[in-house]
Amino acid sequence: MMEKISLIIPCKNEVESLGAVLEEIKDNKFVDEIIVVVDSETDNSIPVTQKFNCELIIQKSKGYGSAIVEGFKNAKNNFGCIYNADHSFDPKYFDELIKLSKNNDFIFGSRYKGSGGSDDDDIVTFIGNKIFTFITRFILGIKLSDILYTYVLCNVDKFNNLNLKNNDFKLCIELPVKVKKNNHTYVDLEMFERKRFDGKKKVNVIKDGLLISYEIIKSFFYIYFK
Repeated sequence: MMEKISLIIPCKNEVESLGAVLEEIKDNKFVDEIIVVVDSETDNSIPVTQKFNCELIIQKSKGYGSAIVEGFKNAKNNFGCIYNADHSFDPKYFDELIKLSKNNDFIFGSRYKGSGGSDDDDIVTFIGNKIFTFITRFILGIKLSDILYTYVLCNVDKFNNLNLKNNDFKLCIELPVKVKKNNHTYVDLEMFERKRFDGKKKVNVIKDGLLISYEIIKSFFYIYFK
């Protein structure tokens, strides 16, 4: 029997793109559960979800990380996949992700492995991602080629047992750090990131860069001294 996956879609006012995302995946043979997680009852994406067969969750806590954690807690399948609401993720990778899940607990997408790439990166985010990936690879020992990409498929129970704490974008560091610390098996898969649907990045380069730097420093002590 083919493995079915739960899609966890963190969403904050993505009315411009969410409809295109849900339309593209609504009949996907690998997906039998779509969970859209928004952070308030006034989110402009909510009317879009009502046109599709998906589960809507209003977050108990704010933030991108919290949306992912709360989504996984409600997933019914053995494997769940983080899937962005901005149309930058491509569903063509579901087949390979599921194949890799036979021998790996966590599969991380990578824009910088093999023939992977991105139509959404600019020079600042590209350099920043490369630096953070280098640091986490050679100092923290996390063998991933793209530490900040959150197109991830993983075992739901093992994800929930990681007890992730970050409610914001720092989750993208905490997740692989705890995967390594708990000796879970993982691998990365080359992917191509599409241009986001509305062209608007929600990344604050300076603020998010500082937050990621702080999380890496904290992770160093967690991995080697805890």
